Amino acid sequence: MNPVAITDWHKYLQDGDNFLQTALAGAKRRAAIFTPEILYNLVAMAIEKQIMGFIMSRGDLAENHTMTDLLRALAKHAEVPADLARDLLYLDSFQEICDLNAYKRRPPTPAETSRILAIGSELQTFINLSLQRCRPAA
Repeated sequence: MNPVAITDWHKYLQDGDNFLQTALAGAKRRAAIFTPEILYNLVAMAIEKQIMGFIMSRGDLAENHTMTDLLRALAKHAEVPADLARDLLYLDSFQEICDLNAYKRRPPTPAETSRILAIGSELQTFINLSLQRCRPAA
């Protein structure tokens, strides 16, 4: 069976780009408003949208939307560099919200913000290069 791209996958990529741009600009220009927790959430949404757009272009969806699940879905369609994979899993360390009995959240510190923003930018670059290398499903 040949995969068929899921309609409007490119809109997910654009949304991801917009979330990341908002985070980067907010961190630079309005740090008092864009707290580390807000930046983390914006970058997480950017990553989710970008990975979903990419895998939708391959006719696939992720099982869930943790970074672990998104990474697993992405790795089915592209060879993810080990450093990027580790960085995505690092982002899951801030919250475990799937199991209500084991629920935990830890807001990022200001010192962690630059790494979080860099991960978002690194993922965006990886997705864009992967799209150039591989044509989306018909």
